[in-house]
Amino acid sequence: MASKSSPLNCTKISIFISLFLASIVIIFLSLPSKALNSSDSTQIYSVEVVKEFHHDPYAFTQGLVYGGNETLFESTGLYQRSSVRKVALHTGKVEALQKMDDSYFGEGLTLLGERLFQVTWLKKTGFIYDRNDLSKFETFTNHMRDGWGLATNGEVLFGSDGTSTLYQIDPQSMKVIGEHVVKYKGHEVHNLNELEFVDGEIWANVWQTDCIARISHEDGTVRGWILLNNLREGLLAAGRRDIDVLNGIAWDSEKNRLL
Repeated sequence: MASKSSPLNCTKISIFISLFLASIVIIFLSLPSKALNSSDSTQIYSVEVVKEFHHDPYAFTQGLVYGGNETLFESTGLYQRSSVRKVALHTGKVEALQKMDDSYFGEGLTLLGERLFQVTWLKKTGFIYDRNDLSKFETFTNHMRDGWGLATNGEVLFGSDGTSTLYQIDPQSMKVIGEHVVKYKGHEVHNLNELEFVDGEIWANVWQTDCIARISHEDGTVRGWILLNNLREGLLAAGRRDIDVLNGIAWDSEKNRLL
């Protein structure tokens, strides 16, 4: 595992993780530079916390998207409390909010062009919002087994349903056009949750773990793991007992940071 004690010449990428807390954190991902070009083995990465931002403690984060100009779009869950919202990154202020019907549990969210796509838990109904006016939305039928995570490469959508399956979805018809079973050394990786497309890979929170899997969208192979157990341990040591599971990752390609 790469860490502060690893050899010098490391690459660092900013990462932001939402922890269902009154704050959110930015961390650094550190790895030996030789790991970037290695195809011989799965790479393991460590992290270092460098900054925290305010976050609504009542927002049960299920999907997170960087919208540019230091803003986030967030999908929150729980029945009677689910919403889609636009949030100022530096202050945590909710600048716009569309509350969902009480019967829906909001899940994964992604942004393609001017449209925000959202799936819901245990229902086949998804929503498409106008990013500039969250009150304008339409529905679609989710053809995955369930709705957990969404991401996009700018052309197609990628989805997860809590199993080991990574789906490819046509953003026009919303039908599944491909799928891969995600595997690590021949073993299926289940509980794939929130997704993000990062430099040609799918990065996935794995539910009820402190891990992010780096996945090839071409064949579902896990290329690496980001281990966040030291983040949880540090929060607990600081007296933060209100943590739930790690969930919510968003890629800012302009500043090369993962939020």
